[in-house]
Amino acid sequence: GTLYMLVLKTLAQLGATHGYGIAQHIQQTSEILQVEEGSLYPALQRMLIKGWVTAEWGQSENNRRARYYRLTPLGRKQLTMEISEFARVMEAITRVIQPA
Repeated sequence: GTLYMLVLKTLAQLGATHGYGIAQHIQQTSEILQVEEGSLYPALQRMLIKGWVTAEWGQSENNRRARYYRLTPLGRKQLTMEISEFARVMEAITRVIQPA
């Protein structure tokens, strides 16, 4: 779930982006999180199937063929739901780890 949220948020911020660009943005922005290809590309494929993103082939900055992903309106709606659920989970975790 968290990976979906991070990818959807990245696409909302950057617009159409290839997988490597998504992973780089998450790492650079968070300064700690690393998204491995083995997790990212299957997640993007699932998001395509769910209709949260669309994809089209294009040329990357270094003239390589790359698949660019773009957020759909359904993906924007899902992002809102993912952020809300993440906030709920973080609140629950905070209640557990706070000193009594």
